[in-house]
Amino acid sequence: MHSRFPSFVTRTAGIAAALLLAACGQSVPPASSQSAALSGDQGLTVAFRTLESPTKGDNEVEAVVRQADGKPVTDVTVAATFGMPAMPSMNMPEMHSTASLTHQGEGRYTGTGELMMAGTWNVTVTVSRDGRQVGSSRFTLLAK
Repeated sequence: MHSRFPSFVTRTAGIAAALLLAACGQSVPPASSQSAALSGDQGLTVAFRTLESPTKGDNEVEAVVRQADGKPVTDVTVAATFGMPAMPSMNMPEMHSTASLTHQGEGRYTGTGELMMAGTWNVTVTVSRDGRQVGSSRFTLLAK
């Protein structure tokens, strides 16, 4: 009697190896975009994302600011502040950095933010007009 088990194992192992090799050859997709309404009474929303998967070091970020009706907001100042709470048990102080974002057109603002280490970072995107804050939103990034 001929067993089909070795054939099945060989075929399954081959498929698994092919899938693993294919997955290893793919680049890491960009971080997913996060959207939120801005706090404040302006009726604005902001979408925030990193242009690549977040890592320790400099990261290109983008914020898109829109009115409630979807129209781009082009006359504001946008900043992203990255913060990680202190970890006293590891003798690590709180860390933070701020990136000023530059308007690129159509309500899209970009800049470079520094993440000093891997881990979970809180991001606060602040939107100001004429030197007065009109709102802010919070997001979270996981840097590798």
